[in-house]
Amino acid sequence: MTDTPLPNDTPETGRGLHSLPRNVWVVTATSLLTDVSSEMLVHLLPLFLANVLGVRTNVIGLIEGVAETTASLLKVFSGWLSDRMGQRKWLTVAGYGLSTLAKPFLFFATTWQAVLAVRFTDRVGKGIRTAPRDALIADSIDEKRRGLAFGLHRAGDTAGALIGIAIALVVVWFIQGQDLELTRSAFQMVVLFSIPPAVLAVLVLAVGAKDVPIAGVRERPKLSLRGLDPRFQRFLVVMVLFTLGNSSDAFLVLRAQNLGLSVTGVLAMLVTFTLVYTLVSTPAGALSDRIGRRKVIIGGWLAYAVIYLGFALTDATWQIWALFALYGIYYGMAEGAGKALVADVVESEQRGTAYGLYNAAIGLAAFPASLIAGILWQGVAGWAGFGPAAPFLFGAFMALLAVILLVVWLPGDRPRAAAATQMPE
Repeated sequence: MTDTPLPNDTPETGRGLHSLPRNVWVVTATSLLTDVSSEMLVHLLPLFLANVLGVRTNVIGLIEGVAETTASLLKVFSGWLSDRMGQRKWLTVAGYGLSTLAKPFLFFATTWQAVLAVRFTDRVGKGIRTAPRDALIADSIDEKRRGLAFGLHRAGDTAGALIGIAIALVVVWFIQGQDLELTRSAFQMVVLFSIPPAVLAVLVLAVGAKDVPIAGVRERPKLSLRGLDPRFQRFLVVMVLFTLGNSSDAFLVLRAQNLGLSVTGVLAMLVTFTLVYTLVSTPAGALSDRIGRRKVIIGGWLAYAVIYLGFALTDATWQIWALFALYGIYYGMAEGAGKALVADVVESEQRGTAYGLYNAAIGLAAFPASLIAGILWQGVAGWAGFGPAAPFLFGAFMALLAVILLVVWLPGDRPRAAAATQMPE
């Protein structure tokens, strides 16, 4: 593969959100509705485990790590399969459907093993859908607007999260007020509220999305890094190192409660975070179209390092609230630009495989990341650990290391306004 621009996947051109194709809007709407559902629950799960079931942080890290890692293996397979079939839509629908079926069982969970089973099934659904979904977006848009498309998708995703957390906040406040710890009845009611938007998300995708034919002869994709652009391979290595310090956000929630925030206070703080994330995602994606993905990613990772250092050193609830707001800047800058960069450096017929490998590498690294964080905090066996600051100091260090490697291994991408839009070797 040379450094010439990739061919357009569709003949659609134009500028601005109004010019984006139907698939981008449909997938964005699906992600929005799914996050309305999932974000009601995902940030309450660590509190449910710790407050209701009495689980320690090392077990919470194990649950998060096992779920994400197992699902990540399916991301490779589903991405490869979507390349092989030349179809993205129905794999994506199946993944969203499986996650929707799993959610109601949280209502009946009384042990951490039951929570693990539901979390595992939900992440299997995510593993099935993520790579084909990302490839469907990339197939539906030309490369000059790819950052905008992925930025819009992230904005829709986080707007759904904002709505979902706000609903959970109202439900929890109505049932238990300003109690410091989560109650079982409040959690169960949130589970019931999470089901309708999840079902609607599957219906929107099934009815509204269309597969995009890929021009040219399609070779059978190989489930390996061989044949993929070296820039993609190097970026993958750097992403793994960064992710090793990027433990589950469950630890951020537990850190907030550790500093004295009530359950409703934690949810209100998360509303602030998702609002910032939503506002930043689309402009950051568009910015990556103009100045290059790498610069935006580096900015996001540097912000992450500073924020995690703050989480380690803070000792006041207002400080952690402010840090959570800034945390949305990292997410908005790094996530969409990272996915757009993947599409920039692989051929269109390899995108499903590339996204599968990309998501799988992040998911596989998430297992030791969350496990390490839980052990650093509360230890394991007879060891008490280093305390709540330790996982955040480790995360800040790994982010700085990843920035250095990204600068060294992938130097100088060109602005998106240029004729060629990919990074040189």
